[in-house]
Amino acid sequence: MATINAAQPTSEAEAKIVAGIPAAQLLNRSRVAVRVRNLSLALGATAALLGGTTLVLSQAQAQTPAFSVYPVPGTLTAGEKTTFSFRGGTASSLGTITVRGSESGTHTGKLLAHSDGNGVSFVPSKPFEPNETVTVTTDRDIVGATDGDFKISIGDLTTRKARPVELPNVGRGNVQTFATRPDLEPPSVTVTTAKPGRAPGLVFLAPKAGRGQDGPMIINDKGQTVWFKATPGKIPADFRVQQLGGKPVLTWWEGQLFVGDGDGVGQVYDTNYKRVATVTAGNGYSFDLHEFTLTPQNTAIVLSYERFKRDLRPWGGPRDARIVDNIVQEIDLRTGAVLFEWHSFGNVSPNESNVQPPTGRGFEWEYFHVNSAEVTPDGNFLISARNTSGVYKIDRRTGKILWRLGGKKSDFKLGKGVRFDWQHSARQQADGTINIYDNSAAPPTRKSSRVINVRLDEQAKTATLTRAFKHPLGLLSASQGNVETLPNGNLFVGWGSQRWFTEFDPQGNVVFDGRIARGNDNYRAFRYPWVGTPATPPKVVATAAGGKVTARVSWNGATEVARWELLGGANPNALTPLGSANTGGFETAVTATAKPAVVAFRAYDAAGKVLTTTTPLKPASGS
Repeated sequence: MATINAAQPTSEAEAKIVAGIPAAQLLNRSRVAVRVRNLSLALGATAALLGGTTLVLSQAQAQTPAFSVYPVPGTLTAGEKTTFSFRGGTASSLGTITVRGSESGTHTGKLLAHSDGNGVSFVPSKPFEPNETVTVTTDRDIVGATDGDFKISIGDLTTRKARPVELPNVGRGNVQTFATRPDLEPPSVTVTTAKPGRAPGLVFLAPKAGRGQDGPMIINDKGQTVWFKATPGKIPADFRVQQLGGKPVLTWWEGQLFVGDGDGVGQVYDTNYKRVATVTAGNGYSFDLHEFTLTPQNTAIVLSYERFKRDLRPWGGPRDARIVDNIVQEIDLRTGAVLFEWHSFGNVSPNESNVQPPTGRGFEWEYFHVNSAEVTPDGNFLISARNTSGVYKIDRRTGKILWRLGGKKSDFKLGKGVRFDWQHSARQQADGTINIYDNSAAPPTRKSSRVINVRLDEQAKTATLTRAFKHPLGLLSASQGNVETLPNGNLFVGWGSQRWFTEFDPQGNVVFDGRIARGNDNYRAFRYPWVGTPATPPKVVATAAGGKVTARVSWNGATEVARWELLGGANPNALTPLGSANTGGFETAVTATAKPAVVAFRAYDAAGKVLTTTTPLKPASGS
C-alpha cells in the first residue's frame, strides 16, 4: 500500500488545510491502518471475514459494475507486498473476494476505500511468497478475468547489483557563496540570452553531481538564485510547480541515484516553503526519479525500477540473471491506495530492446527504462521508454498496449525526420500532437539532440514531423532532458546531461538560454509563474568601520521583494532609514555613512507595501 506522509503539525494552529487538503487526510502509514480498520463504518456496509479467508460485503448494489483490477490479471512480477485495487465501484458493490497464495495459503485482509468513491483496495494482512501464484476469486465482472477469477505471479525480487552510485561534489564549476547564508553553496548559473518574447515566470532546476551542493533551485531571468534548498546525501530531480487541491505547490524527487535510476521519495512544499507531504510508491516498491506528476484528481503518477531474478535464455541471456521491471503507478494522495499499476515485463517483450542482454551470471538487464508517464485526456496512459526507443499508449482498464510509436514494432509509419532514439519526456499536447525530447544518444544516432513535435493519424497509422528544434551549439545529451509547452506557445527545454536550458518561441528562435556550472547536470528544467513567501525570516549580517556601516540581507525564496531599506539607530525603538537598494539577487547589500548601535532591514514590494521588517542586530566591528 502506498503512503503519503504529511508534515506533522507542531501546534494546533498549524493543523490547517494545506493546498486544499486537510492535513488530517494526508495519511502516514499508521493513520492509513486506522482508516482501514474503521472502513466498515465509513462505508455504511457490513464487512465480515468468513472462515478467516473470504471477505463478504453485504448491501451489494442491484446493479454491479465491471471492475478493473490492479495489478492486472496475468501480471508476472508482482511484489510480495502487493495489494489488489478494484476500480469501478464502491466496496459495497464488490461482493465476495477470496485471495489464496500457492505457497502462503489463504489471506485475510482489510479494505481501503478510494477517496473518489470509485474503488476499493484489498490490503492483505501478510505478505506473499516469492515465485508463488496468487489466485483471486470474485463473483463480479472483472476486466481480464474469467468468471471473475484471475491469477498473478509474485516475482523473486532482488536488489541492485553492479550499479555504482554517482559521486558528489565533482568537477571544476563555480559555486555561489553568500555572507548571510554560509550554509548554502549552490552551483553557479549563467544566463546568456534573455530576449523579449519569453514567457513570464521563474526557472526551476535541480542541479546535481557537480561542485557545491545538490538541491532544487529557482532562478530569475538574470540567472540569480531566488530559492535553494540543499539535499545533503540525496540527489534532486524533476523540480517544478504543480497543483495540489487547486493550489500551487513545489514538488521534486529526492533520494539515491544509481546511475540510471533511483530510490527515493516525492516532496511537496507549499508557497511558504513548508513541507506538506512526502509521497512514496505503493506495494513496497522503490520510487524512481523519472516521474513525479500530480493530477487534478489529487493523485500522483510515479515510477519504479524493480529487479527480479529471471531466466533470460528465451532472449539470449543467461539462466541466472535479473530483469529490470519498470512499474507505473497512480497513487491516491488522500489514502495512499494504488489506483493503477502497470508492469513493462509481461507487456513489452525484451526483444524490443536496443540494449543487449547480459552475458554473465547474476547481472541485470535494463531492457525498457521508462522515463516519462502521464494520463492522457481520454484517461489512458502515455509512457516513454528509452531503451526501446518507443512511446507507448496504455489502456487504463486492461493494461494492454493500444499502440506503439517508434522502436522495433511501431504501429505507425514514421514520416521523414520522425525517427527518434533513446528519447525522454513524451507529452501529449492540447491539439493531440506529441512533444518528445529526442536524445539521439547514446550511442549517437544524430549529431545533435533535438525536441520534436509529431502528429499521429491513428486511422492511417502515420506519424508526421511538424517541427524540430536544436540548440545553437548542437548539444548532444547522452541522458536526461525534457521539453514543456509554455502558456504563450513557447517551448522550454532542459538538455539533461548537457546542463543547458533553453526557451524557444514557436518559430524556433531562442529567446532565453542559460547553463549550470560545469560538472553539473540537470534531469529536467521548467519555467512557471511562482509567488513565494517564506515562513522563515530574512537573514542579516552587518559590519561597521570607519564611520560606515555595511549590511547584507537575504530572504530565501521571497519572490515579491523589490527594495530593501536599511534602518539604524541607537536602540531597536529608534530606527530611522539610512539607505536603500533594489533587490540585487539572492543577497542585497546596503552601505551607509552612519554609526548606528543596531540595524535592521525593511522589505518593500513593487507597490511600496511593507512585507517584513527584520529583527534589529548589532553590527560587528570591521577592519
